[in-house]
Amino acid sequence: MRIAALDIGGTSIKSGIWDGEKTSELKEWDTNASQGGTFLMERAKAILHTYEPFDAIGISTAGQVNTIDGSIHYANDNIPGYTGIQVRRIMEEEFNVPTAVENDVNSAALGEYFFGAGKGVEDFLCLTYGTGVGGAIVINGKIYSGHRFSGGSFGGILVHPEAMEEGVEYSGCYEKYASTTALVRMAMQIDPSLDNGRKIFEAFDRPEIREVIDKWIDEIVYGLLTLVHVFNPSDILMGGGILAQKYIIEEVRKRVDNRLSSGFRGVRLVQTGLGNQAGLLGAAYLASNLIK
Repeated sequence: MRIAALDIGGTSIKSGIWDGEKTSELKEWDTNASQGGTFLMERAKAILHTYEPFDAIGISTAGQVNTIDGSIHYANDNIPGYTGIQVRRIMEEEFNVPTAVENDVNSAALGEYFFGAGKGVEDFLCLTYGTGVGGAIVINGKIYSGHRFSGGSFGGILVHPEAMEEGVEYSGCYEKYASTTALVRMAMQIDPSLDNGRKIFEAFDRPEIREVIDKWIDEIVYGLLTLVHVFNPSDILMGGGILAQKYIIEEVRKRVDNRLSSGFRGVRLVQTGLGNQAGLLGAAYLASNLIK
């Protein structure tokens, strides 16, 4: 079995081959997302041609995915013109092999379920903290995609209603305050040179930066408290490069447990285990199920 997998993000496209046991031939390419959805499909095809031959294609992608027909149900302006693109049809016509298409966070959650930190856990939530906040709901080992393929959009939890602005997407919502983007924005208000997470944590010993980090961790906790009280999950998987900082996960665990209603305590907050291969593995696994 030889599955070609892509993980399409707003900044980069990760690619590789999965043989049913391990990934190989891993590469990373610039997305050039500003050039739009049609360009992106041509780029994806060119990348996949470098891996031929293969038996199926698995695609993990930014945007809300119609998993019935493999099209993009909705994508924001990070990839202009991506909404409505028939990803599955385009790839199957080009390569004549079955193709699975799934949202990137859902794919990552499935990767973790089958091969990573979610292995053996039938029901859990998965969140990723990066440019925004992505989410996935796994129930009985399957993704709950919701009525219009948008289940698990936890970045839309309203945490600051006073900041809502009519017509401004996600204003007042979780991802505007708990994403890595939000942390960088807060830090740069104090020191404009702190323009990424690594630089911020290198300045951790500065009291004013430590204060920013602690305030941002509280924002992460606000959303998690809501999710625990709504879903009462046994496990929440948390991913994103910024979570490699041990201080974050330790503080999140402590603050969540202290602030939960006593009947809801005991939820396990677990770092994802597969890093940037989770989406590839989840998409590849879905594609493997299409091989007859």
